[in-house]
Parts: sequence; C-alpha cells; structure tokens
Amino acid sequence: MWRDFNLNRLAGPILVLMILGMMILPLPALALDFFFTFNIAISVIVLMVSLYTREILEFSSFPIVLLMTTLLRLSLNVASTKLVLTAGHTGPDAAGKVIESFGHALIGGNMTVGIVGFIILTIINFVVITKGAGRIAEVSARFTLDAMPGKQMAIDADLNAGLIGEDEARRRRATISQEANFFGSMDGASKFVRGDAVAGIMVMIINIVGGLIVGMVQHDLPFAEAGKVYTLLTIGDGLVAQVPSLIISVAAGIVVSRVSNNEDLSEQLLGQLFAKPQVLYVTAGVLAILGLIPGMPHFAFLLMALLAGGLAWWQEQRAKEKEAAAQAAPAAAATGVAPAEAPLQDVSWADVQPVDQIGLEVGYRLIPLVDRTQDGELLRRIRGIRKKIAQELGFLVPAVHIRDNLELKPNQYRIQLKGVDVGAGEAYVGQWLAINPGNAMGQLPGTQTTDPTFGLPATWVDSGLRDQAQAMGYTVVDASTVVGTHISNILQSHASELLGREEVQQLLDHVRKEAPKLVEDLIPKIVPVGTLQKILQNLLEEGMHIRDMRTILETVGEHIVRNQDVDELTSAVRVALGRAIIHQIFPGENELQVVTLEPQLENILLSAATGKSQGGLEPGLAERLLQQASALVENMENQGLNTVLICPAQLRPMLSRFLRRSTPGLRVISHNEIPDNKTIRIVGVLGGQ
Repeated sequence: MWRDFNLNRLAGPILVLMILGMMILPLPALALDFFFTFNIAISVIVLMVSLYTREILEFSSFPIVLLMTTLLRLSLNVASTKLVLTAGHTGPDAAGKVIESFGHALIGGNMTVGIVGFIILTIINFVVITKGAGRIAEVSARFTLDAMPGKQMAIDADLNAGLIGEDEARRRRATISQEANFFGSMDGASKFVRGDAVAGIMVMIINIVGGLIVGMVQHDLPFAEAGKVYTLLTIGDGLVAQVPSLIISVAAGIVVSRVSNNEDLSEQLLGQLFAKPQVLYVTAGVLAILGLIPGMPHFAFLLMALLAGGLAWWQEQRAKEKEAAAQAAPAAAATGVAPAEAPLQDVSWADVQPVDQIGLEVGYRLIPLVDRTQDGELLRRIRGIRKKIAQELGFLVPAVHIRDNLELKPNQYRIQLKGVDVGAGEAYVGQWLAINPGNAMGQLPGTQTTDPTFGLPATWVDSGLRDQAQAMGYTVVDASTVVGTHISNILQSHASELLGREEVQQLLDHVRKEAPKLVEDLIPKIVPVGTLQKILQNLLEEGMHIRDMRTILETVGEHIVRNQDVDELTSAVRVALGRAIIHQIFPGENELQVVTLEPQLENILLSAATGKSQGGLEPGLAERLLQQASALVENMENQGLNTVLICPAQLRPMLSRFLRRSTPGLRVISHNEIPDNKTIRIVGVLGGQ
C-alpha cells in the first residue's frame, strides 16, 4: 500500500497547511529564520526558471506559484509581526538572525535610509513591475482569445491536408486553450502581488506604531530606545519579505513579456541585441565622443567604447566567415569538377539518371525546410502527407525526391511529376502566409501574393503579426505548411498517374497477406496486371479510393471472362462499389439530391454512345453543354450542395471524361451505382434551353 502511495502529492497540501499554520500559531525565532531563507530560495528558483524557459507553457504553473509565494510572504509577515511585538524589547535579534541581518546590513543602522529604501523597493515593485506585467498579461489574454478561431482554422486546415494527425491536432488545440488560460490566470494573480505590496507598507506602519506602544507602555522603554529597536526590526522584517517579492515580480514580468521562439532569455538577448555590427559601431562612436568631452569620466566612457567596437568587429568577422562557407558549398556542388589526382572515369549506365516520379526543387533560402541536420519541418510534413494519402486512397505514393536548385529564385520552389513541372510557388522561411478566406477584415503589411494551392489572395507577414492576422479573420500558416499543402493537393489530383506497375505489384503483395487465395487464382492467370492497373487508374481519376481491393479483384475476375474492355470492367467495379461511392459523395444521407439530363439530350447522347462514335457531339451542342454544366456547378455550390449528375450506365464513362476537365466539381454516377435503400430527388436539369 505504501509503495503505491505518491509522496509528491503531499507537497501542495503541506505547503498550504504550513502557510495557514504560520498565520495562526506562534513561531520561534529559529523557525522564522528557516522559513525566511526558504522564501528567498524559492524566489531565486522561480527567477532562474523564468530566465531559462523557452516556451510560455513550459512554466504553465507560474500563476499558482505566484499566488502561493505571495501567501507565504504574507504569512511570514504575520508570524514575524507577532514575534516582533511580543519579544522586540529583548533586542534586535528578537525575531531571528535573518531580520536582524537585513536590518543592519541593508540600512547600515540609519533608520531613515531603511524606511526610504523599503518604500522605494515597494513603489518599484507595485507601480512599475507588477502593474506592467499585469497589463501585458491582460492584453495578451485578450489577443489570445481573439486569435483562437483563426488558430483553430489553421489546425483544421493542417489536419484536412494530412500535414498532422488527430493526436497532434488535439495537442495543438489544448496548447491554444492553455495559453489563453495562462494569461488570464496571470492577469488575476498579479492582483495578489499588487495587494501584497500595499499590505507591506501597512504592516510596516502598524509594526512601528504597535512597537512604540508595546515598548513604552508594557515594557517601560524610553521613546528613543523603543523607536530604535522596533523600527530596526520592522525595517528588517519588511526588507526580508520585500526582496523576494521583488524577485518574483521580475520573474513574472519576464515570463509574460517574452515572445516564444524556442530560445531562452540569454539566447534572445545575445542573438538580437548584439547581433548587428552596425549598431555596435555607432554605439562605440557615441561613447567615444562623450568620453572626449572635458569633465566627463574619460576612462569609463572610452573603455566601454572600446568594448563595443571590439564586439562589433568580432561579430563582423563571424558573419564574413559564415557567408564564405555558405557560398563555397554551392559553388563546389555547381562546378562538379573532380580533383586533379582523381582518375578519369569512363561513361557508364550509372550516368543515366532515372526520372523521379515526384520531385521537389527548392531555392537556397528554403534549404532549412528540407535539411535533416536542421530538423527540417517540411520533411515531417511530407511523410504525414504520404501516410494520409495512403490511408485515404489505398496505395502508397512514391517518395518525394528533394533537391536544391541554384537556378531558382532564393525563395522559390518547384514541384515536378515525372520530370515535368506541375506546380510552383514562393515561400519565406520565418514568415507566415496570411490567407484571406473571403471574410477577413482589413489589410496587413507585407508581401502581397496568392496562395499557390487554392489561388486565394494572401500576404506574407512577419511572425510578430501572426496573432493580429488571426484576430482579423485570416488563416495563418507557416512556410512548410504552404509547400506541404501544395504538394498534398498535387499528389491527390494526379494520383492516377502515380499508380504505376510497380505500385500495383506492391499493392497486390500487400493484399496477398490478407487474401492469398484470391490473388493467387486471379493474378496473372485470369486478370493481367496491366489491365488491373488501368482499372485502378480509372477509379482514382474519378476521385474514388481503391481501399476495397478484395471487392475490386472479385468483380474484375467475375466479368473479365465475358468482357475484356477496360471501361466496361471499370463500370462493373463501380457498380460493386456503389455503396462506397454514394457514401463518399453523400455521407450519412438517405435522400440523394442529384441533377439529371434533359430527355432529348439524353437520347442524342445515347445514340452517339451506341454508334461508338468518337467525339460524336456537334461542336455547338458540346460547347453549350459545357457552359450549362459550369453554371450549374456554380449555382449548386452557392446553395452548399454537391453537383452530382445521374445518367444511364452507357453514358457515364463518356460524360465523366467530357465534363471532368472543365467542371472538376461535377461528379457523374449511373443509376446502377445507387443502393436500393437510397432515394433520389432531382434538383436540376442539364441540357435544358
């Protein structure tokens, strides 16, 4: 039983009971020394943790720590006040050595200096640090709450694009909620610190007045001696409590005023404050001029100018070395010249490079996104995209071959399919793309552009404007998400081209593990792999997944004996997969809202299909049909409906190929594909006058 008991869970209750006990029970001077020392140690620990915290939520317990340390100081004030008033007449060490040491060491025996110093510390803590930190926490909480809808939309966009999984999306949503709760709690906890500062001044006044009364009335001390003893004890007591309070307030200010960028305070200061040699050179010049003015402390100013100039020169040399190293590597790779001592190699088949199925070329400024040594974010996103496509479509797309290309612009990237460019765009590392979904309010300063995936108006903004953009209704994504979403869209739209013979064989090997007899009987004895590949490509081209390979193989094996036409076999497979097709288009709906053909147009198309004519439609009729289909799709989208055309089975392949390119939002199904438990409602007619 005791082995399963977690002693760490007792820390909170013990601390609370200790605080309440100090307020009620009398404490000896030795115990008071221990608790004052403990209070100082806790405040220093909190300050150090705040200095080395990289993300705000790494110290999410700070609001409750702030509250508990404040209550601890107040309870110590109560305990020390009782001890000062009851035993202060015995001497300066009546309330312990800590209070006596602070009283002597920090005020030097001068009561006026002690009182003034205590009041100044209290004013700095109350008026400057605590009030400023509370205001920052209040504003941050407001902006965090305003930005939550935009952040949620960005998470949903990443989830839908396959860039993140359910667990990562859940973690990010929890992080957003925790940030809002943190700043709201900090705003409330800062009120306790402000009250603590006011209580410190009131306790000091009460102790001095009460000490004079107790010393003169109860212990018959002269006024001067009573004032000296009790004032010394009061000032020491106030300082020993106010110093930890000041340290905690500084820690609170540091935590809420920092911008999270995965760096601690030291890294931010050194990386941003002293990173530009030009600034340091100007500072050194100003200090040198001030040092040469008669009457100025020449040594201090000139020494500081020398240090600033030396630091600027050192930073400049480091920047030149980094630039030279960065230029040397691409130059060596671009020349491709072998060392003089290397033997000449004859030309071989190894010099013939195969065409990559999927390629991504990036400019040199985008290399950090795909560099393994720099923990490139885009590499993880591409892995997530391939995994999501495999889960949705039912086969594993080839790996994306990534290379840098010095011929591209620094921030440009290019997506290739079998060596041919199919997409391009620009991305800026360290900036965020604010996409206007159509309801954003206001304009943002930055580089105006267009979202490369969906063509929406967008703006590249600095990281400091991210929260503002989300609050204005923009969808804000980083550079790796922009490129990853573009890749995901292209892979899904070209899925049929990526399903080669090799991928089909790998898919069959995977199915063989679950249904070995089915694959053994059909492939390749009855169903050639090439025929199966064309059927699967037809399904993918029309937006269908191929996850149900068992049904596909059984249907093809049943019909291929009577008909070897690929289109006819594809239609038979679609009928077998009708339930899945309808569920994909109308998820969870029993009534299917569809569009039908005008009867006269249907007869014309049936005649063309029966005659096996190639392009048998009259050009004017074909053009009018495309225009009507585009208008119909736009009208249905405005109503929030999918545009689904239902037609006879003989017309479905021809109409699907004819309408697919010009109206990608239109889906074509046949009557045979609709399950018996579904009903149809006609909401439009295609081909009417």
